[in-house]
Amino acid sequence: MDYQVIEEAGFKYVDVGQGETVMLLHGLFGALSNWDTVITELRERYRVLIPIMPIFDISIKSASIDGLANYIEGFVNLKKLENLTILGNSLGGHVGLVYTLRNPSKVKRLALTGSSGLFENSMGGSFPKRGSYEYIREKVAYTFYSPATATKELIDEVFNIVKDISKCIRIIAIARSAQRHNMAHDIGKIKTPTLLIWGLNDTITPAAVAHEFNALIENSTLYFIDKCCHAPMMEHPQKFNELFMNFLRANPLK
Repeated sequence: MDYQVIEEAGFKYVDVGQGETVMLLHGLFGALSNWDTVITELRERYRVLIPIMPIFDISIKSASIDGLANYIEGFVNLKKLENLTILGNSLGGHVGLVYTLRNPSKVKRLALTGSSGLFENSMGGSFPKRGSYEYIREKVAYTFYSPATATKELIDEVFNIVKDISKCIRIIAIARSAQRHNMAHDIGKIKTPTLLIWGLNDTITPAAVAHEFNALIENSTLYFIDKCCHAPMMEHPQKFNELFMNFLRANPLK
């Protein structure tokens, strides 16, 4: 599905639908296509905003979790957003956690799926190897329960990213920042209603990570999806959307 990417004041984003604002935060290699079914489900009743984080062209100095959280803060301030629902996958969940801790009054609902922030087995235990298509194919497939989900189009997209040395340097810097940025001592401060949707077979942020998030975030609910790895919204879109929509209905904005 094609979306109009808006450029405004140094930000790039997608803005579709009307109603309460749901902001989607993508992962390290996240593409807009990762959210196709979520957008389709939400856009009739909600305003869906997807800020495209500058992972591949952010300054080296800012290539970190804090740098990306600063970017999201700037975007929210630009758009004058309030009463946000944040849904973050993988790295996007981590950024969403930092943003929520910094701005608790702005975030009314938080949803995490395969989020880093406590532990992450990044790229299956290693960083990208430039120039090896087979290596990239294996690592992309590693993020899904069914390797068939790792389409050639998706593999080609990641391969084209990591063969660019400038982009690769930033990916490595951000991935290392995420691994160092453990939030175990801070997450307990989050009081926002929080939904955790996890792949039971997640190899990158395993099931134990989801249980730890659930234990640390007082007002959180955890659901596992079987035969599912690191991107539930792509692997089991119908079940994912059902859980997310139920969460929105169960936690109306006051």
